[in-house]
Amino acid sequence: MAICCALFFILGFITWANGTLIPFLKIACNLETDLQAFFVTFASYIAYFFLALPSSWILKKIGFKNGLVVSLIILGLGSLIFIPAADQRSYGLFLTGIFIQGSGMALLQTAVNPYLSIIGPIDSAAQRISIAGVFNKTAGIIVPIVFGSLFLKDAEKVTEKLNATTDLVAKNVILDDLLQRVHTPYIALAIIFVLFAIFIKFTYLPEVDVDAEEEVSQDDTVIHSSQKTSVTQFPHLFLGAFAIFFCVAVEVMAGDIIGVYGRELNVNTFFVTYATAFTLGCMLLGYAIGIITIPRFVTQQMALRICTLVGILFTLISVFTTGTTSFIFVALLGVANSLMWPAIFPLGIKGLGRFTKTGSAIMIMGIAGGAIWPLVYGYLKDNLGIDFQHAFLYAMVPAYLYILYFATAGHKVGQKRA
Repeated sequence: MAICCALFFILGFITWANGTLIPFLKIACNLETDLQAFFVTFASYIAYFFLALPSSWILKKIGFKNGLVVSLIILGLGSLIFIPAADQRSYGLFLTGIFIQGSGMALLQTAVNPYLSIIGPIDSAAQRISIAGVFNKTAGIIVPIVFGSLFLKDAEKVTEKLNATTDLVAKNVILDDLLQRVHTPYIALAIIFVLFAIFIKFTYLPEVDVDAEEEVSQDDTVIHSSQKTSVTQFPHLFLGAFAIFFCVAVEVMAGDIIGVYGRELNVNTFFVTYATAFTLGCMLLGYAIGIITIPRFVTQQMALRICTLVGILFTLISVFTTGTTSFIFVALLGVANSLMWPAIFPLGIKGLGRFTKTGSAIMIMGIAGGAIWPLVYGYLKDNLGIDFQHAFLYAMVPAYLYILYFATAGHKVGQKRA
């Protein structure tokens, strides 16, 4: 659990750095639209779609422990690519580094999530994932404070200088100086990742036999994995992967897009700079509620239903209010989103037995929702001329409605009654 919590901290730090990188790279790489800037999240999350199944194959070949080591080395490599990207002021190279980091996180997620689900009773898996999630979101709160202070310091003054000068040479000097801020933190991250990889390599981690055939009861249903010949015979798995798609979509919308949303609302610069930290602070509150209540007072399924309904309510309030009130309710979506992943993931892989590794990879592919949904929002706002708040409404509510379907009926599809 200690190692898993540390790994979730690393995942959170890299993942939620996107919230700061979006406005920073929009300025530093002279991007014209928010849609262009949202390719930061696209590059990060789309890696999960392409690398999740190969990650499953890698884990079968080298095991969970070595998979964790390799994933950290890949994260370090992706971090180092930020250095030449900054020197060349190349947005494409930045996206390449972010994609490589996403590839490392795909391998890491594919290993660590089923590990957490299986090291104890499956019915309390949401509680364990919530505990690890506290570390994930704590990192997410720290990174916008650290990176926001480093990268977005005097961002308004820098923007004013760029707008005030027409001298191309002077603009290049300002942008080059701005991008030099990338060097130290990303070199430090690369060193930390490699050192932690070495630590894990020489640390004992118990092996969990996820390939063992099992019979798992769930409410009034039972799954006999020994009777299955293919992972495609578990429809609840694929419905769960779509639920993860929309779960990550709404998480990223509330966590990474909130800064852009706050700027559109013309809220105080302080809120914009540390916007992601507000959302993730709310997610920590949600995790605390989950740790206390699941499964003692509410089931994973019931927690998921409650979260989706709260998410729809807070989205409506944020859209039909303005200013700081609207911003606050976008941040409060963190509470609604907090227990979705911890509940969806174990429900999706429940009863897979020897298909758990492949099933986990399929679930991880759903993280691509974080790549697609910001672009959908950006397209609605920038290309179709829809008001930014109504575009937010059209992106969020359908996602929550699908998660509600999975929580009520989707997780039972294809299961035989006992």
